[in-house]
Amino acid sequence: MKKQYIVLALLLVSFQFVNAQLTLDGEFRPRTEYRNGFGNLIPDAADAGFGISTRVRLNTSYMTDNYWVYVSLQDVMVWGENRQILPNDQNNSFAIFQAWAEIKLGENTSTKIGRQVLSYDDQRILGGLDWAQQGRNHDAALIKYKKDNFMLDFAVAFNQDYSNPTGFQSAGTAYNTTGYFSYKTMQMLYMKQKWNKLSGSLLLLNNGFQEFDATTNEADGVSNLQTLGTHLEYKDGSFGLSANAFLQTGKRQGGVDVKGAYLVGLDASYKVAPKVGLGLGIEAISGNDGAAGETGAFFPLYGTNHKFNGFMDYFYVGNHANSIGLVDLHISANFTLDNSSSLMVKALNFRGEQALANGEKSLGTEVDLVYKKKFKGYSLVLGYSQMFANDGMYELKGVTEAAAANNQNWAWAMLVIKPKFLSGK
Repeated sequence: MKKQYIVLALLLVSFQFVNAQLTLDGEFRPRTEYRNGFGNLIPDAADAGFGISTRVRLNTSYMTDNYWVYVSLQDVMVWGENRQILPNDQNNSFAIFQAWAEIKLGENTSTKIGRQVLSYDDQRILGGLDWAQQGRNHDAALIKYKKDNFMLDFAVAFNQDYSNPTGFQSAGTAYNTTGYFSYKTMQMLYMKQKWNKLSGSLLLLNNGFQEFDATTNEADGVSNLQTLGTHLEYKDGSFGLSANAFLQTGKRQGGVDVKGAYLVGLDASYKVAPKVGLGLGIEAISGNDGAAGETGAFFPLYGTNHKFNGFMDYFYVGNHANSIGLVDLHISANFTLDNSSSLMVKALNFRGEQALANGEKSLGTEVDLVYKKKFKGYSLVLGYSQMFANDGMYELKGVTEAAAANNQNWAWAMLVIKPKFLSGK
């Protein structure tokens, strides 16, 4: 009888491995950058920055009929950060980028638990931030439902830092990690419906930020910020239209009341020829009106902000969090040069949604160019951006026009190799 059980167990294990899908792949992505005004206006006396960074990822996926496990290891290396023959990583950049398990609960339902990328729609509010070498992830649990053309995701998160000053708490859950809208708690509901030519989604997001008593520095409750809105897409042949509309209310970190904060955007695209596509759009993001104890400034939180408002990252990439807002009018052209290469040209004009102290709203114009070339097994991406600053930009960035360099630009080159080491049952 025992032999029969052993044989049965071996058969079940063999059946599982036969029906399991195992993949092992990676990414090698070095990027060289020349920074002469990237992220901020560079003073005339300052030297331009130049450096090389490399992102390396090793990804393992194991999928069966009932569950899916995914682990992604990552290191971001800036050339020269480690001194010679040093036995450890000086920049402490080695990390687990993703580590999650998705368990099937029913025919249309699953749960996904662990460190993962939350990316939806055009990534305006929630995105993977793939441009940044480190990327963006969340430690969360999701309930996922998908049937036909409808999907619903519900996510929750509770963040903790056991290495905080009080150590592994036996009482209390103070969260001491701050900056870049790091949250203690998060609840998200996302729903999307697709029709023939139209799709629409609804996002409801609540983020709770740890507050501290100004006198004792002890944990003092949570400030909750709510972001809600919709993303719409319409596609009919060569013509496309997309729209964003979001509101923010509640409290930011520091207990600042958020009132009337909004983001609205509209983009149109049209393919005038098989190899030529044009784009035109506008986005308005509310700014702070200066009222004491409150703000009307919207911030797009955990989106892939590098994708929007200019590649030189003057707005909403670790900056511009409680400022004058932004009105961004942009036009673009995409050219397919051949079967393996393309060129994108984009021009963006920036104005403040609110006026600066001197009454100025005009900020400047940026021009972005991106060239992509695919080879057998790898690709090369080249970029160049030029900022033409107006008077308002100098005041906004705290650099006088007389002290700023005449030329504000940025250039980069990136090699992308994504090897497939193993794939099979």
